[in-house]
Amino acid sequence: MRLATLLLSLMSATALVACAPQDSGATATTQAPAAHPVSGLRVIPLTVQTGGTTHRFRVEVAESAEAQARGLMFRTEMGADEGMIFPYAAPQQLSFWMRNTVLPLDLVFIGADKRVINVSANAVPYSEAQLMSDGPAIAVLELNGGRAAQLGIGPGAVVSW
Repeated sequence: MRLATLLLSLMSATALVACAPQDSGATATTQAPAAHPVSGLRVIPLTVQTGGTTHRFRVEVAESAEAQARGLMFRTEMGADEGMIFPYAAPQQLSFWMRNTVLPLDLVFIGADKRVINVSANAVPYSEAQLMSDGPAIAVLELNGGRAAQLGIGPGAVVSW
């Protein structure tokens, strides 16, 4: 009987400890990065500095070849301060098109110094015309069509992510 009582007491104590809140030491800064609800891609902050003004965006990161191939195809909406960045490991001549892309976009080509090289503004939805960087680029930032002009983003603006 004593053995049964002792076992019952130990089991109750174990259950209480298991149900108690645990301090994992996790804070907001150690949580996993946000993921976009449609694409599932990682979302990061990005800033563009131009003319003494800093513009802040939340952008999806198209890191894999698959994510870069899909880009913003088939998407029907994007917030004013949202976008997608396509980073590349080494500077290279970049070429994009708008196949299966519903939204008009501004394609902001970014050089190795993280300055805007050129902007292909208001790219036409569904067009297969090649939109090219004016020189070797390490990234392309896609924004809603007309947004770059609205914010004064052009060659020389500094992009940080």
